Amino acid sequence: MDPNLKMTRRAFLGKGKIVVGAFLAAPFASYGYARFAEPKWIRTTHVPLRMSRLPKAFDGMRIVHFSDVHIGPYLSPDELPQLMERIQSLNPDLICFTGDLYDYRVYDKARVTAALASLKAPLGKFAVLGNHDYYESPRETEKVFQSAGFELLTNRSVPVVQGKSQIRVAGVDDMWEGRPELDRALQGTTGQEFVLLLSHAPDFADIALERPVDLQLSGHSHGGQVRLPFYGALTTPMHGKKYVDGLYKLGGGKLHVYTNRGIGMTLHPVRFWCRPELTVLTLSSGS
Repeated sequence: MDPNLKMTRRAFLGKGKIVVGAFLAAPFASYGYARFAEPKWIRTTHVPLRMSRLPKAFDGMRIVHFSDVHIGPYLSPDELPQLMERIQSLNPDLICFTGDLYDYRVYDKARVTAALASLKAPLGKFAVLGNHDYYESPRETEKVFQSAGFELLTNRSVPVVQGKSQIRVAGVDDMWEGRPELDRALQGTTGQEFVLLLSHAPDFADIALERPVDLQLSGHSHGGQVRLPFYGALTTPMHGKKYVDGLYKLGGGKLHVYTNRGIGMTLHPVRFWCRPELTVLTLSSGS
């Protein structure tokens, strides 16, 4: 036999073993990445938004938005201080949390409260409850937020003042486990004010579109938690199916909706092609 042919065959067989080995190892490597790497690889997304009804006094306002921490089996309270430091390093003027602080059980309240209390924002800290916050004791979760200095917005709004101008930050109850009442949340608004709405469920935007709301911030969907290239989310929860991930403009730009992918996980301890997220929205006034 030609020795060159023999070497070529040997090289081919060697490369074949490498390819087969890589093919067999790929599922294990992918799971390892989805289980242990991507869930810790937080992405900071910067979103500039020009809002026609935003008063000039609020031009350049930085909103840091986070959601769906899901403290529980897959995220320990020990990880919160580092997360809070990262949020604080983004220099927020206003901080918004859009639900699901805990996964299923409320625990380590003192440590969680201390971590949340470390956040500072000159225009305030605001939160709403998510469906998971109802699974054990919504009242206990409310106490954590209130003790940490967050304004909990359950079907109500508060004014935020800058100089001689003001905007409204409103929040509604969760669509799945609570009773969202947007008209009640907007009581006291003039209809001419800029309104920032917090709703755990992003699909609430279809209701918000019919009211004088300018910007809705949501979570809940986790961006799907597992996504495939060119396909998107494999599955999404009820009330999080239409506006799954990122920025949407509804009604010709009347309402902007941003759905944050969240920090934690639930049901399955994996993220794939769907990194956890902190969002920095920088608002500018004018059309």
